[in-house]
Amino acid sequence: MPQISYFLGVIIRMFYRDHNPPHFHAVYAQYEALIDIEKNELFSGYLPPRVLGIVTEWTALHQKELLENWERARKQEALLNIEPLV
Repeated sequence: MPQISYFLGVIIRMFYRDHNPPHFHAVYAQYEALIDIEKNELFSGYLPPRVLGIVTEWTALHQKELLENWERARKQEALLNIEPLV
C-alpha cells in the first residue's frame, strides 16, 4: 500500500484497486481509519479526535488530488505524493 503523504505522525496510504467509496487509510500510532474522500469523513476505524480533525483539515485542502490518486490507483498507475499539512 503506497504512502502518499506523512505529517505530524500521520501516515496517509492508498491501496491499488480498493473498494468503493473512494477513500484513503490514515494511520497514527496504533490507530487506523478509512476516510471517505468525497464526504471528508471517517467511515471505518478510529483516530483520536485531535488527529481526526487534522486529517479532515488536510483532506479538505487536497480533495482534488486525493480523487485523482484514487483514479490512478484504480488503473494501477503510480500514485503521486501529496503535500503534508505543515
